[in-house]
Amino acid sequence: MPLIELTHIERRFTLGDSVVHALRGVSLNIEAGEYVAVIGPSGSGKSTLLNLLGLLDRADAGSYRLAGRDTTGLSPDEAATLRSRQIGFVFQSFHLVPRLTAAENIALPMVLAGIDANERKRRVAKALEGFGLSDRADHRPNQLSGGQRQRVAIARATVMQPSVLLCDEPTGNLDRATGQEVTHLLEDLNAGGVTLIVVTHDPVMAERARRQIRMEDGAVLSDSRSAAGTSA
Repeated sequence: MPLIELTHIERRFTLGDSVVHALRGVSLNIEAGEYVAVIGPSGSGKSTLLNLLGLLDRADAGSYRLAGRDTTGLSPDEAATLRSRQIGFVFQSFHLVPRLTAAENIALPMVLAGIDANERKRRVAKALEGFGLSDRADHRPNQLSGGQRQRVAIARATVMQPSVLLCDEPTGNLDRATGQEVTHLLEDLNAGGVTLIVVTHDPVMAERARRQIRMEDGAVLSDSRSAAGTSA
């Protein structure tokens, strides 16, 4: 059974007198452990698709099953619970809380999920060490470099041990060398079993993925696989 099953997904937005078809009849299956790049021009529906996969938005028609569970009729609270257990997010602009330290930012999803303080402390320490941030635990975001902020964001996204990691232009605000570092970090997580879905305009990152889904005008234009994948 696929981890993600989208069937005939439609998403429409009303802008004044116009109706914008953000997603048109999108059907996709994504297996656990895949590394997928979603590419296409601005306005093609990439971010709308990512928001829907992340249960931040819902379709107007069609069905979305995550780990075998039909998400169509979930209440907001049910969607939030499923999202916290199954999905991590990494954004271009990091979205760290400015007043919190790196350690506190990483702990935030666990605080919201009601995880015991001792367990939070253990997981945060492990994440800080694993992402090379132990000496930055007490630094706030404005005291960190772009690469360090993205590493904190990735640590926060994965501290709940999600099965799916959704990334929206994760290297977009980084220089090339730092972007490569972040790309390898995400690929290491994928090698460890996390399903990695990346929206990107970066052709180099897209080519490294083992599967490329190209979107245009809200529809899937092509869906191809590369046996080589991350060998570049």
